[in-house]
Amino acid sequence: MYLFVINKKSGNGNGFRTWLKVRSILQSRQIQYHYIFTESSDQASCLLTEMLQQPQPWQAVAIIGGDGTIHSILPILKETGIPLAVIPAGSGNDTARSFGIPFDTVGALDVLLTGQSQAIDLISTSGTLTLTALAIGFDAQVAENVNRSSYKKWCNTFRAGRVAYIIGILHTLLTFRPGRVSVTCDNDTTTYEFTWMTAISNVPSYGGGFKIAPQALPNDGQLDICVVHGCTRLQLLCLFPRVLTGKHVSLPFVTMLRGRVISIDNELPRLALGDGENIAHLSYDSILCPRALQLMLPQPK
Repeated sequence: MYLFVINKKSGNGNGFRTWLKVRSILQSRQIQYHYIFTESSDQASCLLTEMLQQPQPWQAVAIIGGDGTIHSILPILKETGIPLAVIPAGSGNDTARSFGIPFDTVGALDVLLTGQSQAIDLISTSGTLTLTALAIGFDAQVAENVNRSSYKKWCNTFRAGRVAYIIGILHTLLTFRPGRVSVTCDNDTTTYEFTWMTAISNVPSYGGGFKIAPQALPNDGQLDICVVHGCTRLQLLCLFPRVLTGKHVSLPFVTMLRGRVISIDNELPRLALGDGENIAHLSYDSILCPRALQLMLPQPK
């Protein structure tokens, strides 16, 4: 039996529209399923907890929604052995993009039904689990400004989500103030002056396809850290086109690290987003949770 968790409000109502397509396919193929509707991440967490307490051998839990809904159910599925499947219906869909899950409904559903389950690492930050990346500082503020903006809705309407982030970068560049950050990676501490952003990544890209950690793998038992420091606003602006291809890693004001236990101590209060969701702390202590989640992925070609 497959369990579907549908966030009806994801992607300006795209969650519900996607579910109607999925339901039609399931019924035509006579596949047994159960479903629950949710309108928020918190509600999804509560409803899924209740469902998994029932004595039912679930083949997989499929999320029809965005990255926020996926993020909210990670603590529930962690180490249960029940695979997570993603049918993207949000505005960003970084999780689907990071793991090669098709954006079209039929393709994503086929991954659930015929794909392979793979053990994936998770990031635990002060007890909060993250699947893709923890963005701290400038890039997190960009995402926050975009999410609060009026232009995001218009860009999504015309399927130009990346344009919204470009506008957000320019907006944030005018107001963000860099500061001192101490980064401890597996007991080795380095202090960076004039730091713009620090990202702890489990996957190569986030934020609509920015390849912040091009060497990252979600099952290699390591976290990849990108620190951008000691550059001017103009240099930071010129950095972002190179992030699209991952070529920023060779720049002198970009430092890449790898480790299993990471601590980020900010001189100034910084916004942090894990899977695009707000995680508010002054310091961020993260540890790797190896092979903690089963995720349905496409069959290798």
